[in-house]
Amino acid sequence: MTKTNSNIKPVEAKLPRRGDPIEPDVFRAIADCTYDWESWHNSSGEILWVNSAVERFTGFTASECLAMDNYPFPLFSEEDRPRLAGYIAQMAAGSTGNNIEFNVIHRNGSNRWVAISWQPMIDATGCSLGFRVSKRDIAEKRAMREQLRLHNEHLEQLVQERTARIAELERHRSKMEQLASLGELAAGVAHEINNPLAGIRNALLLIKRQLPPHIKHYEKFDLIDREIDRISGITHQMYQLYRPSQQQQSRFSILRTIDEVICLSLPLSHKTRVEVKTRSDAMEPEGDLEPHEVVLREGELKQVLLNLVHNAMQASQPGQTVEISTSTDSSSLTICVADRGHGVAELNIDRVFDPFFSTKAETIGQGMGLGLSVTRSIVEAMKGTIEVTSEVGVGTQFTVRLPRRLH
Repeated sequence: MTKTNSNIKPVEAKLPRRGDPIEPDVFRAIADCTYDWESWHNSSGEILWVNSAVERFTGFTASECLAMDNYPFPLFSEEDRPRLAGYIAQMAAGSTGNNIEFNVIHRNGSNRWVAISWQPMIDATGCSLGFRVSKRDIAEKRAMREQLRLHNEHLEQLVQERTARIAELERHRSKMEQLASLGELAAGVAHEINNPLAGIRNALLLIKRQLPPHIKHYEKFDLIDREIDRISGITHQMYQLYRPSQQQQSRFSILRTIDEVICLSLPLSHKTRVEVKTRSDAMEPEGDLEPHEVVLREGELKQVLLNLVHNAMQASQPGQTVEISTSTDSSSLTICVADRGHGVAELNIDRVFDPFFSTKAETIGQGMGLGLSVTRSIVEAMKGTIEVTSEVGVGTQFTVRLPRRLH
């Protein structure tokens, strides 16, 4: 930025031509009119001359500076003065320096950053004339440097965030590949187990029919039959980890579906003495759909809710309740299943959807860890998400979000 001085008078004295001797007064004018703050010191560091630019930097006139006993220390910040004294000692010893930054205090209390450069002065005979010090305003330079520093910090933060995100996506991709392989293996194993399992059950029924009921251990046939059912249920869940959905979407009331899930859960509710309560939050119509209606795969959604409600009951203590809350908006359905049970430890919260991971084996003595894996597979197949929040001793909440219409 430039500024024009309207007080400059036209040249009246004849200026020297190139190569002519220059009068001392002209040299003095050159020094006094220098934009930077200039000063001349003798070999012991005492101030001999300072130009008028000092007033622009400090608010003190050149005459005031020359009258100071300890110039230039009062003009610099207190914390910079010891460092300045060291450099002045170097100046007096004949050193040369360039662009050493200091903080100058203006008369009005404001601060200004300057860069100091110096060099020794000698006459034509080689005798020392002291040293010359030049102080240049670097406020804009430091401001730009600070902006650049903040910009670099921001870029570094963005790079770190992007790197972390890429690493997270890579871990997720690797995990999904592992789960896909595991699901394919589980489906194959389930298919192979189901055939001999059916043969075992048929053979068992044939043997049972040929034996009288009063023989020893006859009642064990029912136990074996129940265990075969349990194995069949496990293989069915394993198969669902990989099997593409065969159901078609339909229009239905989510409130009716939840009522049916609660009815199906009554046997476990009586056994665990855990009651299920429902709550309907804000519900909105969408097109031709009533506020409580959706277009999804009802059978699969019912299985999702059964899995979540059964898990919540099994995690609860007798006398506690499980709450199912629902809400809809113009584009989505949200269902929350919350219990006040034992909760899931923080170190396990990221593993609850992994196949064959279960906390039931520790707390209840049952479960193969497939229910939540199947639940997530079903939800994601319907283009939805499922999230879990939990605190040990407080309870757990699963939140399922699905599109209002499945296309």
